[in-house]
Amino acid sequence: MHDPYVRVRGARTHNLQAVDVDIPRDALVVFTGVSGSGKSSLAFGTVYAEAQRRYFESVAPYARRLIHQAGAPTVEEISGLPPAVALEQRRSAPTSRSSVGTVTTLSNSLRMLFSRAGTYPEGAPRLDSDAFSPNTAAGACPECHGLGQVYRVTEESLVPDPSLSIREGAIAAWPGAWQGKNLRDILDALGHDVDRPWRELPQEERDWILFTDEQPVVTVHPVREAVRIQRPYKGTYMSARRYVLHTFADSKSAALRARAERHLVSGPCPRCGGRRLRDEALAVTFAGRTIAELTALPLTALAATLRETGGEGAAAPLARDLLARIEVLTELGLGYLSVDRPTPTLSAGELQRLRLATQLRSGLFGVVYVLDEPSAGLHPADSAALLTVLDRLKAAGNSLFVVEHHMDVVRRADWIVDVGPAAGEHGGRVLYSGPVDGLQHVADSATRRFVFPGGQAPRARTPREPSGVLRLRGVSRHNLRDLDLDLPLGVFTAVTGVSGSGKSTLVGEVLADTVATHLDGGETLWRAEGLAAVGRLVRVDQKPIGRTPRSNLATYTGLFDAVRKVFAATDEARARGYGAGRFSFNVPAGRCEVCQGEGFVALELLFLPGTYAPCTACHGARYNPETLEVTYRGASIADVLDLTVDAAAGFLADVPAAARGLRTLRDVGLGYLRLGQPATELSGGEAQRIKLAAELQRTHRGHTLYVLDEPTTGLHPADTEVLLRQLHGLVEAGNSVVVVEHDMAVVAGADHVVDLGPGGGAEGGRVVAAGSPHEVARAAGSATAPYLARALRDGR
Repeated sequence: MHDPYVRVRGARTHNLQAVDVDIPRDALVVFTGVSGSGKSSLAFGTVYAEAQRRYFESVAPYARRLIHQAGAPTVEEISGLPPAVALEQRRSAPTSRSSVGTVTTLSNSLRMLFSRAGTYPEGAPRLDSDAFSPNTAAGACPECHGLGQVYRVTEESLVPDPSLSIREGAIAAWPGAWQGKNLRDILDALGHDVDRPWRELPQEERDWILFTDEQPVVTVHPVREAVRIQRPYKGTYMSARRYVLHTFADSKSAALRARAERHLVSGPCPRCGGRRLRDEALAVTFAGRTIAELTALPLTALAATLRETGGEGAAAPLARDLLARIEVLTELGLGYLSVDRPTPTLSAGELQRLRLATQLRSGLFGVVYVLDEPSAGLHPADSAALLTVLDRLKAAGNSLFVVEHHMDVVRRADWIVDVGPAAGEHGGRVLYSGPVDGLQHVADSATRRFVFPGGQAPRARTPREPSGVLRLRGVSRHNLRDLDLDLPLGVFTAVTGVSGSGKSTLVGEVLADTVATHLDGGETLWRAEGLAAVGRLVRVDQKPIGRTPRSNLATYTGLFDAVRKVFAATDEARARGYGAGRFSFNVPAGRCEVCQGEGFVALELLFLPGTYAPCTACHGARYNPETLEVTYRGASIADVLDLTVDAAAGFLADVPAAARGLRTLRDVGLGYLRLGQPATELSGGEAQRIKLAAELQRTHRGHTLYVLDEPTTGLHPADTEVLLRQLHGLVEAGNSVVVVEHDMAVVAGADHVVDLGPGGGAEGGRVVAAGSPHEVARAAGSATAPYLARALRDGR
């Protein structure tokens, strides 16, 4: 008998408490619950992980090691489970060679279009499609290797202050400490005057010092120092240019590369003009445009060009295929993107929707698609299109299991699985599994009051009076064109607009960069008034707090320093002579040397996939046995790192340096995270809230401008309420808060709203409306107005 359900029994992944649940196939199933409740552990960590594990059993062992594996879930049994595809909110790899075109394969079809149906110069041979790709040897510009940019150094970038002498540090690009002294001493030995102001040295001499490719070797007689006498040695000279380019290209230290990059000047490649391709490829046109010109157009404009000119001959089938794929992308609200837009500049939500569009064209059926908040970063006007695309995937014979916080998506679901009631150890239970209407009878559900109208108190408030105004005039950047902005200070401002309307450009780049430049004493790019009222700038973005498992919540916030001092102050630690450094898993004395303090070891197996396993010496504790013998209130340092923030708040309540940090972490809704949770396991939203918590625990005087980019991403509405109390508290303390936001509940509670649009890309970049939430809700021509009006009316 055909069973239409996926049946999960005894799921214990992460905080799940032996969960049993039946989930229908061929349906849109939404998993809800507060952040940390266990919904992702159920959808991704259990259902998807088990589907992947079964698939890998059929794959050749050698091939398995080439594919990232989610790891086997902790579950007794899952039945009725089809193959699954996961579309997570992963950030893309930071490479400028990855673009919208490569992710969606639109680039492949465009290259084929130019190869087969392009207009070639008279007598020119027909080119293969590879010749139209900047990522192949056949197509890449030989000067910039297909990057479009070249990096170089100038005298100004290497020597910012020519009034200094070489001994005083005129060549700022040189390394610090001994290396810099070594280069200075070599120049001295070569006969150069290192005590004369740089600007007084002859130009020829300055050019040689900075730009020579020669590497002369000389005997250096270093000046005697008070500490020790240094013997003569052979020193090899390296010019400032050579040092900077070598460090930027080859150094394994991110800090050294970043320092070198400050002395580089980048610009369009002089040969290809930034178009990344060889001359012969750029000589071919289609519809009167080169491939570089077409890939720079917004997808909507590209589609219009293809409709006008791609209807006959060899171009017809390729143009039809391109149009069909672009149509799905514009449906998902991504029509403002261009084919050549680098993926590192996309948000996680945009990238996930690109992958979703690709899946829609794949023709798969009978598959479970597991999605992680596909509405993240979407304006409410674009959410309807997302639901249409999800419906089409379901109609094609697939199942959709969606982790989601957007209540409009939740209301449209066929089935809801609500996990909770709270986060961490207080969650992990399925409170309800069934049709959406049935949730209104579940008293323990934190989701219930947000799904049904009238369940929330109205959020509109009497706007605060501004303490001043910051004015920007004539702003032109990306799609912002000669824009004027009046930003009230001392209030909570929400910047809204459809995807691609220019919100992140205006707030994250223009506003933040202008204030930062002013505070650093530099010359601002745009005319600005009222900057004197801002004493400090805090940007809180969603970039990771660290890129390795060694970085975690405790180390980032400084909380770990307080914990280590507590252990070092115990009688046992003093008797053994252990200082605070002994309790760091990054220090050889205290850490487990088998796993180097990682807690796990990588196993590379011949003909089998590599895997990670808990360290056999410390069993994941990260420390050596001697360190773990020191306890505080019966707990070792490893035990404390394994506590959740909520549990640690009680355990360390009488340690002031730790209690303050733990309180701020709880205040932003992160009580469910473990102190030692690796940075690599945190979402962008969690990373942003950790940064905010780290900022909140500091005490500052003077007016601060806080700039946040979609701070509610990944937050359940109940958690959003907690976060908003903190942000409004910053305003009450006399500061200004500016958020880029799509959540209309947040916007309805703002003092001031700036709505950009009216569309995305070239159709956006203007201030459509500005004022109180009620004023913007009545604005004609605003895509935000009707949704904001509904939020004000319904209190959601």
